[in-house]
Amino acid sequence: MTRRRVHPGAVAGRVEAPSSKSYTHRALLVGAIVGESYRVESPLDSDDTVATAQGLEALGVPVVRSARNWRIREGISGSARPKATVDCRESGTTLRFLLPRAALRTSSTTFRGRRALAGRPIEPLLAVLRTGGVAVERRSSRGELARIRGPLRPVRTPLDASASSQFLSGLLLTLPALEARSDLQLVGASVSRPYVAATLAVLAAHGVSVRIVGRQIRVPAPQVFVGTSFRVPPDASSAAVLWSAAAAGGGQVTIGRIDRRWPQADWKILEVLRRMGASVAERGNEVTVSGLVRRPIRVDLTDAPDLLPLVGVLASVVPGRSVIRGAAHAAAKETDRRQETGTLARAMGARVQLGTERIEIVGRPPVRAFRYEGAGDHRMVMAAAVGALAGNRPSSLGSAEAVTKSFPRFWDVLSSLGAQAEVTR
Repeated sequence: MTRRRVHPGAVAGRVEAPSSKSYTHRALLVGAIVGESYRVESPLDSDDTVATAQGLEALGVPVVRSARNWRIREGISGSARPKATVDCRESGTTLRFLLPRAALRTSSTTFRGRRALAGRPIEPLLAVLRTGGVAVERRSSRGELARIRGPLRPVRTPLDASASSQFLSGLLLTLPALEARSDLQLVGASVSRPYVAATLAVLAAHGVSVRIVGRQIRVPAPQVFVGTSFRVPPDASSAAVLWSAAAAGGGQVTIGRIDRRWPQADWKILEVLRRMGASVAERGNEVTVSGLVRRPIRVDLTDAPDLLPLVGVLASVVPGRSVIRGAAHAAAKETDRRQETGTLARAMGARVQLGTERIEIVGRPPVRAFRYEGAGDHRMVMAAAVGALAGNRPSSLGSAEAVTKSFPRFWDVLSSLGAQAEVTR
């Protein structure tokens, strides 16, 4: 495990956000249907997206990766290949997106992953695949997560997406390729809706339509996916960390290449920062955040659960009581982010009360120097780095290498903005 000592101080400068992890996953799935010579332009090269690319290769869809684009060499193929194994590493998106895709095969596919992935929910998705005639065996030993055998037939069934919007997105990225229409009836609370909007936007960009009326989703099929490429937009989640770094330490960060046309849940951080007193200036495709956050906040993160660690840190920086609602499903991420956010906030000197429906954080600045282990969670590590910038002395962060899951150049970018974050033992 790599440790970093992060010194307090303001960060300043202009950078461009890395490409979106969410859109890279979706472009790969669509490209696998479109066919040979499809290009994913400006992809994010990270642990999770590489897991999806290699998972497609295991299913018979070669992905040739280079610095500027990833090329799909074939479309859906390999349905009659011998049994395959997909290693999802720690990527929940890879698991949930490739399960429906692998269900197109008539031979067996085994899904594997590291220990943290075994606790991520997938049963509602497996239930839908079962109704479509897929043989499903849930496994939980020796790194195996599930074993399935198709072929998947059109489905007309309820779907409980209250634990993750990825169940629905994974299905929407495959069902239009079937031989006939499918119908899904959503049950339970709807969460992370901007992620579903992102899926629909990618499908629409390739000529694929989905009809949604209330909680009823109709997926016409078969549909023809059109297009030869998709340019991945910049990542709101990574930008959110850098903007929060500016607001926590009283600096100024401008991020270019911003494209708000593509739905992303974590654009919500700009609303949060404004409400907490930071200055947010949007000019063309640039957004600048400057000045310190000064006020506590009451906010609902049902649709943006990945912001929980960052908002928890920002709440710890300002005096007063902040209330965060709607992030119950954050407990089923790479770690229990509700618990971990509480642990980090307490380490920063805040008082924390975790309830079933909300988290209350009472910030008590100045933030004291802290030691935080990171729990191997990329978003917790980056949030802790943001909090350390507001400390009174250098703080020590563990699991520093976890950022490769979504923002591989995080430490380099943070340093380019003037932060001191040296590697320690």
